[in-house]
Amino acid sequence: LSLQRDVSLLGTLKWRMVLAMPTGASGLSMAAGLILIGMGPGGISGMTRAAIEAATNADFRRYEAYTALWSNDDLEELEQEIGEIKRVMRPEVEEPVELLQLAKGNVVALLVVGDPLQATTHVDLQLQAIEEGVECSVIHGVSITGLVTGAVGLSNYRFGRQTTLTYPYGGWVATSPLEVIALNKKQGLHTLALLDLDPTGEGVGGQRPMQPSDAKDSILRMGSKLLENLDDYSKDTPFDLLKLEAYSDICENISSLMVVLCSDMGTKNQSMSYVSVDDLSNANSGGLHCLIVPAEPSDVEVFALNRWSKK
Repeated sequence: LSLQRDVSLLGTLKWRMVLAMPTGASGLSMAAGLILIGMGPGGISGMTRAAIEAATNADFRRYEAYTALWSNDDLEELEQEIGEIKRVMRPEVEEPVELLQLAKGNVVALLVVGDPLQATTHVDLQLQAIEEGVECSVIHGVSITGLVTGAVGLSNYRFGRQTTLTYPYGGWVATSPLEVIALNKKQGLHTLALLDLDPTGEGVGGQRPMQPSDAKDSILRMGSKLLENLDDYSKDTPFDLLKLEAYSDICENISSLMVVLCSDMGTKNQSMSYVSVDDLSNANSGGLHCLIVPAEPSDVEVFALNRWSKK
């Protein structure tokens, strides 16, 4: 999938979406350009044939290593299959001067865990490439946002806004993730909460995926801060009052809030546990985790969730 810029007969700038067609073993039919390749959740077995072929046939391969991660073993196996891979971090992707210059005369594959257009950063990169006259194609991959909701067994139609639990950067605690969870729950909507990878928030290295015990600490800190600041929120509209009620409800006994801990989804180590926030500290560590915070479940969803309860 690629975007091309056209000018209409009236001089209006418009965008045209073009499907990049694979050409068998030779990969995508492009002499130079940037290919955003979805790697899937983990392991070469989860990549599409088109993704592997395109990466193999690229002149240069770059692995975006700050929005999500593969294990070192999986990366080594992939490198043996497709050729040398160089890691790039947030600065190289958000300010892609070197990347786009290289793509003007070569085929450059940017390998992204999951699906390459799930993060705003990569959409922005796609648009910057077009502005620079660099052809940019996309090969989609399996994303955690689609994988986990089906695997847990909750209705995909009942999910609200997604959020990310963050580390307390420099001691500063963001309450917005818990606000999202609380309002979703109040409205009968489930929440997918991704877990932070970077304790520094800078995206330049030193990634340490948040573990279940870290998530517990983050949630409890947010709950404490949110409860302290309830009087500071607006009460001007019915929606303001609904939010306040939602925030108060979730903070009332937040350590007992039930969540589904989803670990290393889409890999051979995949596991799910339906536990309280307090019990997250007893959960096994792993690679990448996320949480689902269910709203009031339907009858079918109750049975689905109970599969992941401790026996």
